[in-house]
Amino acid sequence: MLPVLAGPALAANGHYVPGVEGIKGALVPPPGVYYRGYLAHYDIDSLRNDQGNKLPQNNTGSVSALVNRFIWMTNKKVLNADYGVEAIIPLQQTTLDFDISGIDRRERGVGDIFVSPMVLGWHGQQWDAVLAAGMWLDTGDYSGTEPASIGKGFRTTMLTLGGTYYPDAAKSWSFSALSRYEIKSKQDDTNITPGDSWLVEWGVGKQLDSGLELGLIGYNAWQLENSKGAPAGKMAKHALGVEGSYFWPSLMLGLNVAYLGEYEVQNGPSGDLLRLTLTHVF
Repeated sequence: MLPVLAGPALAANGHYVPGVEGIKGALVPPPGVYYRGYLAHYDIDSLRNDQGNKLPQNNTGSVSALVNRFIWMTNKKVLNADYGVEAIIPLQQTTLDFDISGIDRRERGVGDIFVSPMVLGWHGQQWDAVLAAGMWLDTGDYSGTEPASIGKGFRTTMLTLGGTYYPDAAKSWSFSALSRYEIKSKQDDTNITPGDSWLVEWGVGKQLDSGLELGLIGYNAWQLENSKGAPAGKMAKHALGVEGSYFWPSLMLGLNVAYLGEYEVQNGPSGDLLRLTLTHVF
């Protein structure tokens, strides 16, 4: 049985959804209060086995989410870095139509909430870096017999490390990489402990004189070890895409639009992701 049937999601067996950050994804903003709203829609077109081959049955579905992220970067310094905290509250709807097991389900609700007591951001003349740590809480509804459950049924400690490099003095070009390492707790309802996972989101961007920024983005995500208490099998996801963004200083608003298509998936759902991100600076 594929792990996806024990709780399908966009992630590689964890909580974090790859592809929600792209160009300059490792950039931490200066001191202030920020809201980021991620509107994401993931279309599942197939299920893939351990070798990445498509299962012969018709297995489709979708996951739509409005993810609300609140960031407070303080005026305090820690290790010579800007210090901040953040919280994420996702609203999600999952729809599944899997012939492999006769699943035809739809669930919606508030997903698992993320809190981080530590976000550190460093800023150099032509680079930026981030180090952060936080936890996904098991606040969303979960049932081991409901594959469309909104919650995961376990907690995840997530560690973040990333950087952005600007090769030109004007910072019109950017190369960024943002990594997340996830360590999971036991899923009480099933006694399964999902294996650790690691992912990297990357982006190459060019800002035009008009202020419009365009670029290539992608992600690579791996489950690093077999889950304890479950059949052997590790998930992996790889995708490429494009992104465009624009910021209106007079409104203190930014908008990002991105599309990513998964070109290789193992042991899980395969599809494409459309994302809109609205940023407001208070």
